[in-house]
Formats: sequence, C-alpha cells, structure tokens
Amino acid sequence: MTPSFFCAALATWRAVHAPIPGSANGTAPLDAIVKLSIKALPGARTADTLGTAREGTGVVIDASGLILTIGYLILEAGSILVVTGDGRVFPATVVGYDHASGFGLLRSAADVARRPLALGEASAVKELTTALVAAHAGAGGVSHACVVSRRRFTGWWEYMIEDAIFTAPPRYEHSGAALIDSAGRLAGIASLWVSDAVEFGVAFPGNMFVPIDLLKPHLDDLISSGRSREPPRPWLGLYSEEVEGHVVVTRVLPDAPAARAGVRRGDVILGVAGQSIGGQGEFYRRLWASGAAGADIMLHVLRNKAVQRVVVHSADRMDYLRPWRGANA
Repeated sequence: MTPSFFCAALATWRAVHAPIPGSANGTAPLDAIVKLSIKALPGARTADTLGTAREGTGVVIDASGLILTIGYLILEAGSILVVTGDGRVFPATVVGYDHASGFGLLRSAADVARRPLALGEASAVKELTTALVAAHAGAGGVSHACVVSRRRFTGWWEYMIEDAIFTAPPRYEHSGAALIDSAGRLAGIASLWVSDAVEFGVAFPGNMFVPIDLLKPHLDDLISSGRSREPPRPWLGLYSEEVEGHVVVTRVLPDAPAARAGVRRGDVILGVAGQSIGGQGEFYRRLWASGAAGADIMLHVLRNKAVQRVVVHSADRMDYLRPWRGANA
C-alpha cells in the first residue's frame, strides 16, 4: 500500500536529518564510489539526447575492477575514465549493457577500489525506510534519502521495470549513484529525477533507482557476452507519452524501424496486433509479447481522425546503436 503524502513527507524529513554514519559533516567517503567521465564516439546516435560528454557515478562491485552504473551513460562510449575518491585516474572499457533493466557494466584496473561494495537485496528495502545515496564527490557525495514508494516505472523510450525504488528528496546529479541499504550493501542504481516520487497527483520530486535484483539473474551473461542471453525484445525506435490513457507518439528516431514504417509524431497508438491497449504499460507488454527483435509488429494508429494499420519491422536496439566499442561486443 502506498504511504500517505503526510507519512512520506515526514519520513523524508527524518531521513534528511539523520546523521551519516562515520562522518560529522555528511561526506563519509566510500572507496567503491567512483566518478565516470565518458566521451561518445563521433556520430553517436545517442548524442542528441545524452550529449557527447557525459559524467556520472560508478560503483565498484568486485575485486577485479568491475564497475556498475546506469547504462545510458556508456551507450556508444568511445573513451571512459574512472576517477577515484583519492584522485587516481584509470581507463575503463565497456563490459556489457542490459536494455531491459538499464544497467551498464565497465571494467577498470583491479586496484581501482580497495573495498568493493557488496550486492544487497532490493526486495528488502521497504517503503518509508532510510537509505544512503552515494555519488562521487563532485555530484554531491553521500546523503540520506527516504524510500517513499515501490512501484512500476514506465519510460517514454520503450522501457518499463517492475518494483522500481523511488526516493526523496531528489538528487539532481544522480546518474549512476548508489542506493545503499542499512547493512551497507548496494540496493539500486540511480537512473532519473522524477516529479512524482509518490502517486498522489501532486508534485513530490525525487529519484528513481533501478533495483539491484534485476541485475543478478543476468550478471554472469553480461560479464561473459556483454548482454543477457534472453532473446532481445522487439524495438521500434519511438518515444511516447501517455495522455489520458492514450499512447501518443512524441518522437520517431531517424532511420529507426518506426521511421522506416512511416510512424509519425502525433500518432495515437490504439492497439498492437489487433488488440487494443489501455495505456503505455499495456503497449509495452503487448509489444514485447509479439516475439523477439526482428518480428513484424502491426500497430493500429489514429492519424487525422482515421485509424490506420502500420506494420513495423522491429529491430534489436543494440544494432541501431552500432558501432559499439565494448569489450565483449
């Protein structure tokens, strides 16, 4: 059950005013937290939305120098530098990326951190509990936050996860920050700033964290082959927004499957393969249930007051993002 607005606000106030363990000034160092400085490849297709120079936080999760972060930072990366809390600088390479969860893995030197951060259980992080948010020093360092809700998150870029972790107050330089539970273990990785951390129809800004539990079933695959062994989902290459229960196309990526099929900005997606949809979440479920990447997807779209059928030959998103210069790509 979602906490009330009052309970969420009170728990957030208590979290903010809780002392940081081991530090009087709220900047307790964590050896496993590192800064990532990334430059995208020339001509990267993600440059218009993510930029060509990216900065965020990474979390060292084992003694070999394996670093976990949020995956959008490393898409089409041409070069990656890791900066430790004590100022050492190391190069890193991409190990793997999981589009379904949004996690990205890097490999750096074995001595990049003396104390890697152990993986915890995101399922044990309950609503209204206090957790530690840890980013690199230039992104605000360490602070407390309250877990104000656990629920499904649906993104505009063909992305949806169950049981996402929402915290408050918001951290604005959040990308890749660690959510650390009361036992000092990694529970999630920060992805977004959101305006609706709680679902009350009013502004309650916070951050969305991807639960670490989504990484564990695929970690070995990401390390060995750069991606999950599950068949890639069909990807259309469109952005959408849910407006009063309707899925409205807000952007079609150039040369993506949707663009080649003639999908347009402003189209309203009413159904997939003859089945109506009631919102963005149902759109994604029906899309991903239509087969693996490469399947033909029939969309029923409303355009100019008429319903049209548009067949999109879907693709694997990673093929669209090539060239991909990962260690295992």
